[in-house]
Amino acid sequence: MSKISENNLETTTTNSVEQSSRRDFFKRTAAYSVSAIAATSILAPAKLSADDENIIHHVEWGTSLGDELNKYPYGIPSKYEHNVVRRTSSLLSSAGDMHAAVSMTPLHELEGIITPNGLHFVRTHNGVAHVDPNKFRLMIHGLVDKPIVLTLDQLKKYPSESRILFMECPANGAAEWKGPQFNSLQFVKGMMSNAEWTGVRLKTILDEIGLKPTAKWMLAEGSDGSEMSRTVPVEKVLDDAMIVWAQNGEAIRPEQGYPVRLMLPGWEANLCVKWLKRLEFGAEPWYCKEETSKYTVLTASGKAIQHFYPLEVNSIITTPCPEKPWSDLKKGDLVEVEGIAWSGHGTITAVDISFDGGDNYVEASLKGLVLPKSWTRFSYMYRYEGKPLLIQSRAMDDAGYVQPSVTQEKEIIGVEGVYHRNSICTWEVRQDGSVHNVQVRTDNCPS
Repeated sequence: MSKISENNLETTTTNSVEQSSRRDFFKRTAAYSVSAIAATSILAPAKLSADDENIIHHVEWGTSLGDELNKYPYGIPSKYEHNVVRRTSSLLSSAGDMHAAVSMTPLHELEGIITPNGLHFVRTHNGVAHVDPNKFRLMIHGLVDKPIVLTLDQLKKYPSESRILFMECPANGAAEWKGPQFNSLQFVKGMMSNAEWTGVRLKTILDEIGLKPTAKWMLAEGSDGSEMSRTVPVEKVLDDAMIVWAQNGEAIRPEQGYPVRLMLPGWEANLCVKWLKRLEFGAEPWYCKEETSKYTVLTASGKAIQHFYPLEVNSIITTPCPEKPWSDLKKGDLVEVEGIAWSGHGTITAVDISFDGGDNYVEASLKGLVLPKSWTRFSYMYRYEGKPLLIQSRAMDDAGYVQPSVTQEKEIIGVEGVYHRNSICTWEVRQDGSVHNVQVRTDNCPS
């Protein structure tokens, strides 16, 4: 008889004795545990039972063999996390064509500031391309002294660096421009993620090949079927632009532009061209489709602003949210309000939280790493009073910007502008603890 079989047999013959012993133990300790939790309230709502079946009885995974060590050579999440996935909607596609669409990151399920590669939001214009790295070539030409063509191996010979940076579609929150559309954090703000990116500064390559003084703009072109292209000013290229080939310690995935993509920290994700194949330098912008017919900012006057790149200071509360309600709280419970703040202009310096729709604010604590052009977590411990709330967050950055209200934003860009909407978001917590997406406005105008 194997050792496992012997253990199973022993468990069977002594089961009643062990159950009795465990029951006695929990009866002796339950009173202490309940009083300790009541004193702190941080773990509330907690429900203790001296006869908890999950403790009294042996669990199945504790009395049997687990999977063999290398059953999954590439690790996978627990099967119980099957709902933690990116999601999409035909409303966020090109007339229902899922080749030109976006999938949203489940912000309500994330911890810390790093988005796992499999949950990073995805935007495609012609589907996900699958590039053979052995056939990959990057051409850099135009107003440079020594035009070059690089293979992937040659590109990786340059000195690399890693930076933790957020990436956000400028249309993040676009569905809300006239009023609440989705009762879901994932669909309200899920067109963004945060990751560690590894690659080479573009300036490092340009220092080697030489950039002509007349070069003022760079054209970045992808190799997918849409040949997605964007124009970038040389000032940004020489500042912190990168060509990246790794994300969170591994090769970037096909949906993120494998084998390489452009990274422009703090700027629109649409500019961070995927499946990169060509960089051309010139004296004038190229006025590509994505920066003329799209990705411009419509102002209240009806005129659009082009070349509108950095993403503004922003924040969102992730707990509570429609997917994570407070329906299990009781009056007097202490609960953590948590969220994410970010800015393409620099580093988050402070976040305020309001529980009454913006009439009054309290200062939240910044937690974990606080980095430039990266997500920053914020937190505030709140004593739940069991009454309706209008919860908001308002972020500030070291460039001096303060996240505006919906009314303040509307006064600048009206209600027709789709992109760069960074106004304060509001969650309504109702009497029953359910959470709903609402807007707080003071202009008394429904449109």
